[in-house]
Amino acid sequence: MSEEGPRKRNSSSSSGGGSQSEPPNSQSGVGKDAGGSSGVALKKQIGLGSACGIIVGNIIGSGIFVSPKGVLENASSVGVAIIVWVTTGVITAIGALCYAELGVTIPKSGGDYSYVKDIFGGLAGFLRLWIAVLVIYPTNQAVIALTFSNYVLQPLFPSCLPPESGLRLLAAVCLLLLTWVNCYSVRWATCVQDVFTTGKLLALGLIIIMGVVQICKGHYYWLEPAHAF
Repeated sequence: MSEEGPRKRNSSSSSGGGSQSEPPNSQSGVGKDAGGSSGVALKKQIGLGSACGIIVGNIIGSGIFVSPKGVLENASSVGVAIIVWVTTGVITAIGALCYAELGVTIPKSGGDYSYVKDIFGGLAGFLRLWIAVLVIYPTNQAVIALTFSNYVLQPLFPSCLPPESGLRLLAAVCLLLLTWVNCYSVRWATCVQDVFTTGKLLALGLIIIMGVVQICKGHYYWLEPAHAF
């Protein structure tokens, strides 16, 4: 009895000590729960509609409102221009299918960087990322801003081209404004993206419908380069 008593007390004290060393609200318990269920992450503020708007806006670039003029100027006829657009559309669709397959095969965040890194190695992925950051994305945004400035200032100069300084100044203001909106609020950025994507789709739909109407009326005549678009 004398030996069992201490043993029971030791076992009870050890179990009690264990419960006291790790209480339900202890630091270690909180750390385990935090590490397992939560952590440092971006707050989800983009819904399904805004996500679709971002994807559609990135796929349909604003250059679509600029390139038709160059195609019509360099093509020999309207039919050749249509053939060029259909051919490039097929090539683009094939590229989109390749990207879809890559996204399913390599389900990682990072886009092109993740794909190039996993396929060709870290150096190729690093170079692809920095080329995109320093060359591809800035020039793309600059073209979009200059296109927007050209369309905004063109009604103010009906008889001549807008001045280059005005185009560049307005384009710079647009880039700074969009940068501030994206840095200030994700909700504002998604709203701006949704508005511009909707306007882009409506403009494209109007252009396509009017083009089909003109073709159905039999207007196949070739326009002069200055009035092609």
